[in-house]
Amino acid sequence: MTTTAAAPVAVRAGAAGREARPGLVRTNAGRALGLLLALAVLVLVLAASLTVGARSVPLPDVWGALTAPDGSEHAFIVRELRVPRALLALTAGAALGVSGALIQALTRNPLADPGILGVNAGAGFAVTVGVGFLGLSSITAYLWLSFAGAMVVTALVYVIGSAGQGGGTPIRLTLVGVAIGAVLAGISSAITLLNPDAFVKLAGWSAGSLAGRDWHILFTVLPFIGAGLLCALLVARPLNAVALGDDLARSLGADIVRTRLLVIVSVTLLAGAATAAAGPIGFVGLMVPHVARWFIGPDQRWIIPYTAVCSPLLLIVADVIGRVVLSPQELQAGIVTAFIGAPVLILLVRRKKVSGL
Repeated sequence: MTTTAAAPVAVRAGAAGREARPGLVRTNAGRALGLLLALAVLVLVLAASLTVGARSVPLPDVWGALTAPDGSEHAFIVRELRVPRALLALTAGAALGVSGALIQALTRNPLADPGILGVNAGAGFAVTVGVGFLGLSSITAYLWLSFAGAMVVTALVYVIGSAGQGGGTPIRLTLVGVAIGAVLAGISSAITLLNPDAFVKLAGWSAGSLAGRDWHILFTVLPFIGAGLLCALLVARPLNAVALGDDLARSLGADIVRTRLLVIVSVTLLAGAATAAAGPIGFVGLMVPHVARWFIGPDQRWIIPYTAVCSPLLLIVADVIGRVVLSPQELQAGIVTAFIGAPVLILLVRRKKVSGL
């Protein structure tokens, strides 16, 4: 069968596969309306993030601090502490969610997350080595170490997983990523146990926290996250073909190697930068794409925008809850996302008809 003849067959097969697993919303108008509603909720949650904390700031004072700062204590709290923290939650949440959606589509595994390519393990290992052996302790040092570790380990996973016949298939990349991640996590644990001081310094970052992040951290990771989101948008359409399987994707004219490489670059930029700034926050990249797929179906052209909006919504809510649940102390956002995400994910996984890709 020629490629020309195979293409209509592949299209029909892909359409049949998608019709068998529709989302709750099946029209583009409904999906657009849902996205607008999610954006409206995100704005409300951002406003709550600027007002709620150990020191509550009334909404009129927040508006005054943003539009006409007067040098007051409230203005300082809002502009120098809460605005960069909220914007970092916005960008890091979008990065974690979109990277999760990409890796789930690439591996055709609805329960995959960015850690499957060794991103979290590489970042954590680099930071552990820097703190344990080099005595580094600043957030800036964590930032560049974790980002470099994520990039190096993810590239290593791709090179090893692509060696030999067949190239970098989803299952091979998954197995290599899990194996390397397990080895690095074990080494990191050993270093931490041998150096208790390193454990104390790493405790906040390793739990996933947005506290103490300033404008410098935000501006440092923003270019990487922006580039990663751009790559994700470019790869959305070919990912729809790749999700149907390699043979059907080739018959549809998709460049599988290029698509996988762009996905890995995007995941590394997004998850690496987010992990570097806020630590290894779990469940955001795992749960939110799963919820989006359940709601709108498997089309990546919709899943990516939905996860880019709903993931920061989840992370900001978790950050706000963490500020008030143990007030005046704070609970790290990464811990709260686990409490929120685990039961929701269990419920979704039990719905077999909408859990698959």
